[in-house]
Amino acid sequence: MRDDVFLCDPGGTPLRDTSDLMDILGEAAWGGARWVALPVARLHDDFFSLRTGVAGEIAQKFVNYRVGLAIVGDVSRHVAASTAFRDWVRESDRGRHVWFVRDLAELEARLADG
Repeated sequence: MRDDVFLCDPGGTPLRDTSDLMDILGEAAWGGARWVALPVARLHDDFFSLRTGVAGEIAQKFVNYRVGLAIVGDVSRHVAASTAFRDWVRESDRGRHVWFVRDLAELEARLADG
């Protein structure tokens, strides 16, 4: 994996809100990372329910810090359960700040494409 990607440990407490995320974001930014690769398993279920606002808050925090967020892993269950979440994933993947990727190889390929 590239040096400018901070890889989050897949173990650990699920991240429920932005306060849970600040240590990761701070460590990544301090280390010069341009992207954080965050395993799906680290996200609390509230992230996948857009009505909670958690996903938007987390995404906005990354935009504010100018660090990209790559959610790594299978989100198909959440996409199938929510049209709103499916649409947000599709729109995010078209952008430059938040991506949903199956694995680190897909992230590497997207970053290589520019």
